[in-house]
Amino acid sequence: MTPSRIFILRPVATTLLMVAVLLVGWVAFLQLPVSALPEVDYPTIQVVTFYPGADPEVMASSVTSPLERQFGQVPGLSQMTSTSSFGSSVITLQFNLDQNIDVEEQQVQAAINAG
Repeated sequence: MTPSRIFILRPVATTLLMVAVLLVGWVAFLQLPVSALPEVDYPTIQVVTFYPGADPEVMASSVTSPLERQFGQVPGLSQMTSTSSFGSSVITLQFNLDQNIDVEEQQVQAAINAG
């Protein structure tokens, strides 16, 4: 006697078993957590500089722009944003996910020292 013969001889039991499997699958599907975008922490470094008394234009031209040029040469950099305000500037460097943040920190420090 083959396993398929049991299901052929008992069509009502087969139908009920199929409905039960579908119902359990549907309930399990509804319980799955779904996220449109996964939560990922990108390797990020923030460089904050101070120049007391300088207006935003001076900060941008004499502090932020030279540092941005140096940071642009750091390998693995995916995004760089900066803001300059009265007496300070903030440069945020975001790296690719496969980059080691400790190595990137050393390279950013070397770029600061070179500039």
